[in-house]
Amino acid sequence: MSASPRWKQRPEGSTWGERLESVAAALMVACLAVFACAGLAHAQVVALGASQTYGKGVDRSQSYPSQLEAMLRAKGQNVRVENAGINGDTTGGMLGRLDGAVPNGTRVVILQPGGNDMRKGSEASRGANISAIVQRLNARHIRVIMLENGNFRGLPRQTDGVHLTPEGYRAIAQRLLPQVVSAIGR
Repeated sequence: MSASPRWKQRPEGSTWGERLESVAAALMVACLAVFACAGLAHAQVVALGASQTYGKGVDRSQSYPSQLEAMLRAKGQNVRVENAGINGDTTGGMLGRLDGAVPNGTRVVILQPGGNDMRKGSEASRGANISAIVQRLNARHIRVIMLENGNFRGLPRQTDGVHLTPEGYRAIAQRLLPQVVSAIGR
C-alpha cells in the first residue's frame, strides 16, 4: 500500500475548503499590493476652474482636461487629469470646494479662475481668493499652473462667443502640455 502524494495530503484539522480560502486570501493580498504599487507611479493633475475648464458646450471628452490627459498618455505619462470645472463658478466657489476638489496625492493643479467674479459682482475678492487657493495648494506641496482668460484669446469659439470649440480646447491642452510635463517631472 503506497502513501498518497504529498499534495493530496491535507494538514491536520484543515479541510480543502479552508485551504482554498487561505490560497484565495493570499492571492487577494498579492493583487492589492500590485494595484497599490501601480498607483504610486500615477501622477494626479486636477483642472480647477469654471466653464472653460468644464468644457461648456462640448462633449466631456473634448474638454481641455480630457484632451490634455490623452496627450500626456500618448507621451507615455501615466497621468490622470481630473476635471474639476463647474459652469458659472467663481474664485470664492473654487476656494470653498478646494479640499474636496483636490484630493491627497495631487501633484499639479491647473487653476482657471475665469471671469465669473466680474459677472457676479465679486470681482473685489478675486485676487485674494486666488492668493488663498495658491497658498493652500503650496502648503500641500502641490504645483500650480495658472490658466488666466488671456490664454483663450484668438482661439476658435462657439456661437456664444465665449466658450471654446473642441479645437480651441485642444489648443489649450497643447499649450499646457509642456508645463504639466515639467511640473510632474520635478
